[in-house]
Order: sequence, then C-alpha cells, then structure tokens
Amino acid sequence: MRRLRQLAERTPAARERYVDLLRALAITMVVLGHWGVTVIGYDRSGRPAGHSALGDLPWAWPLTWVAQVIPVFFLVGGYANAASLAARRGRGGTPTGWLVDRSARLARPTTALLVVLATGAAVATLRGADATQVRTVAWFATIPLWFLVAYLVVVPLTPPMYALHRRFGLAVPLVLVALVALGDLGRLLGPAGLAGGNYLFGWLAVHQLGFAWYDSRAPARSCGEAAGPVAPEPRGLRRRRLPLSRRTGAALLGGGLAALLLLTVVGPYPVVLLNVPGERLDNAAPPSLALLAAAAAQLGLILLLRGPAQRWLLRPRPWQAVIAVNAVVLTVFLWHLTAAVLLVGLLDALGVLPTPPVGTAAWYAWRIPWLLALAVVLAALVAVFGPIEARTRRPPDTGPAREGARRLRTALAVLGYAGLVTGLLLNSLTRKAAPEPLGLPAPALVVYLAGAGVLRLLRSGWGSRG
Repeated sequence: MRRLRQLAERTPAARERYVDLLRALAITMVVLGHWGVTVIGYDRSGRPAGHSALGDLPWAWPLTWVAQVIPVFFLVGGYANAASLAARRGRGGTPTGWLVDRSARLARPTTALLVVLATGAAVATLRGADATQVRTVAWFATIPLWFLVAYLVVVPLTPPMYALHRRFGLAVPLVLVALVALGDLGRLLGPAGLAGGNYLFGWLAVHQLGFAWYDSRAPARSCGEAAGPVAPEPRGLRRRRLPLSRRTGAALLGGGLAALLLLTVVGPYPVVLLNVPGERLDNAAPPSLALLAAAAAQLGLILLLRGPAQRWLLRPRPWQAVIAVNAVVLTVFLWHLTAAVLLVGLLDALGVLPTPPVGTAAWYAWRIPWLLALAVVLAALVAVFGPIEARTRRPPDTGPAREGARRLRTALAVLGYAGLVTGLLLNSLTRKAAPEPLGLPAPALVVYLAGAGVLRLLRSGWGSRG
C-alpha cells in the first residue's frame, strides 16, 4: 500500500488517468466475460470440456456490443504508444530503442506463461498423458494469445502510422475503414481472400484513433512519462483534431449505434460481435464494419464519461486501485483462462465439478460461485507471476549509436520482434487436437524464445543503445 501511495503521489498532473482506467476496465470485462459465458461439460471420452454459451443464448447477443472491448484495447494502445514514442524521441532516442523497450513489457509475462505451460505439458506427457489431450488443455489456456498477436503486429507500425497521422490526421482511419469495407465485400460476395487484410486494417483504424486522442490533448499530456516536444504541423496542411467534447461523444455514440443497427438488424452482419459457430461471418476475426461501428459508439460513450471519470480518479484510493491493476494487467489477461483450466481440473479430480445445462436455473445460479472461485485461483497466479510484469523497467537512455551499430541493432530488433509474432501465430494456427507433447508446437516455442532472447540481449545494452 505504501508503494501504491508513493506512485499515486508522483503521478504527473497532466497524465490522462482515464486511459489507465479504461485499460483496467477492459481487462476486467474480458476476464469476467470469458468466465461468465463458459459452459463446462464432459466429452464422449469422459474428460472435461468447455465451450461458449453464446450459441445457446441468442438473447445475450446485443450485450456483446458492450462486452466486446478489444477495440478499447487498441484505442488505449494507440494513445499509450504515441505518448511513449514522443517521449522517447524527446529524449533523443530512436524508434528501434523504443520498440525494444516496448516489447519488454509484452514479452516478459508472455514468456513466463509459455515456459510454464510447456514445462507442465512435458511433465504430463512423460507421466503418460495423451499428447492430443495435452495440446487441448494448452490450446484453451493460450486463447488470449490470439489478441496479443494482433497487437504485436500493430505496435512496430506505430512510428510510420503516427507519422501519417501527424500529416493527414483523421483521414488515415477513414481510409482504413474503407479498406475494411472492401474486405467485407469479399466475405459477403467473394472472393473471401479480400478480407485477410481486415485483420490489420481494422485494428489499425482503432489504433489511429488513439493517436488522435493523444494529439488532441497537446501540449499538456502524459501517459507514464513526459511526452516531449511536439513536431510542428506540416506546412500547407491543417489537420483536423479529434474534439474531446461531450458533443463529439454524443455524435459518435448515436452515429455508431445507428450504423450498428443498420448493419446487423437490417444488413447482413450478425448481431453478435463475438464468434458463434454457425453464424454467416465472424465480426471480430477479422474485424468487420459492424465491429468498427461498435467501436465508434464505444468511443462516444468513453468521451461522454471522460469528465466525471477524470474527477473521480483524482481521489487517492480509486487512482491507487487503477495503478495496482495496471501493474499486472497483462498477467491478468494472459493467465485468466489458465485459472479456469486449473479450477476445472481440481473440481473434476475431487468429483464435484458441476455441469448444469446452459440456460437452466442451476447454470445461472452457478455463475456467482464460479466467478468467485476463479477469482481466487487467478489472484494466486497473479501473486506468483505478476512481479515479472510489474518489475519491467525502461533502461536508461544513452547517447546516439554509430551508424554501423545502429543498423545492426535495427536488423536484430526486427528479427527478434518477428520471432515473437511468428511463434505466437504458429501456436494460434495449430489445431486444438494436434498431438503436441509440449502442449505448444515445438517450432513455435523455439522461434518465440529465440526472438525474445534477441530482444532481451538488445535491451540489456548489447552494442550501443538506440
């Protein structure tokens, strides 16, 4: 508590505390959402199995318009990435140094998860467990890595995309939305391959709005560190900033909801914004126009609530709570489904695993004790692994590197970061029932750990710093 009080007291007056609150709330909603809609039963072989209840609860589909908060992550991520990049440049750093620094907060807790899962899977396999079942358990525990792959792809694009934002402003996300619309046409009318780019264009569009939010707060702004000087406006071009007023919020909320209703109730898009097997398309994978309409409505609501939330966060206790959650926010996200795996395994071993049919009174009654039990397990996991994330620190900035060393570090940073993305992507693309003795595909694990090792070496100061 003393440490939290000290951090709260040292918070810069210009910090956009609301961004930190949104990150914490979004993580909480994802965790509670995944836990709340999970249906536990037994498969034909008598083993515990789980799936989403949304397919059996169509009345709950409109609730996903609020519960689908992945766009909030990218909005907040855009703000934080723009702030940290501007701060690094203000201290004379380079995009390479920024990327190596930024990757550490993402890679350290992720590496801990993968190493623990692979070790546990190896032990289970050596003790005679079926490799297919081992993979199924690991696949479920690593579902959160789907999101992390998308975010890891967006992060290194921050320097060029922020430069585009500085020059063209809100025109950039509008172009990206148009590209998403083109991809949706491919999904609806063919060829379906046109939609592949939506995985990038959709999340980039929301990420750009985070840049616009950050830029609209100039000159007094901060997100964990001083933002440094702002580059001058390009000559001959007056960019339109994103107004942070309640009027803008109301317009975005109303317009986003109207577009969402037209696209889903009248148009060809499913009402549900999360994956439900059997629906004509998935609004989130890849992001669709319907999901972007929901993101616009969510941004409108965020702007409407910004003033009261900012005033509330000036109080010591709420702000300390937000600081505490954000210190381990990625750990909570990465381990919340592992907590479910552990709890299900424990209850099954004790012979007391409840499996009421979805939608019954017993199933609804089980939601509260289920969530409470999962919270206890997750709290234990965060107590063990949270310090890995919380102790990640930015290394001190150093002077400029020689040209040869700078190029080498840039090449190694790109290779290392590509290793992170490739390893996580290979794991996510490997089918759930694949026989994997380590739970994770061995090539994916090797590529990821190699990439993480290269970035760790660069971060430790090998060569000259960027």
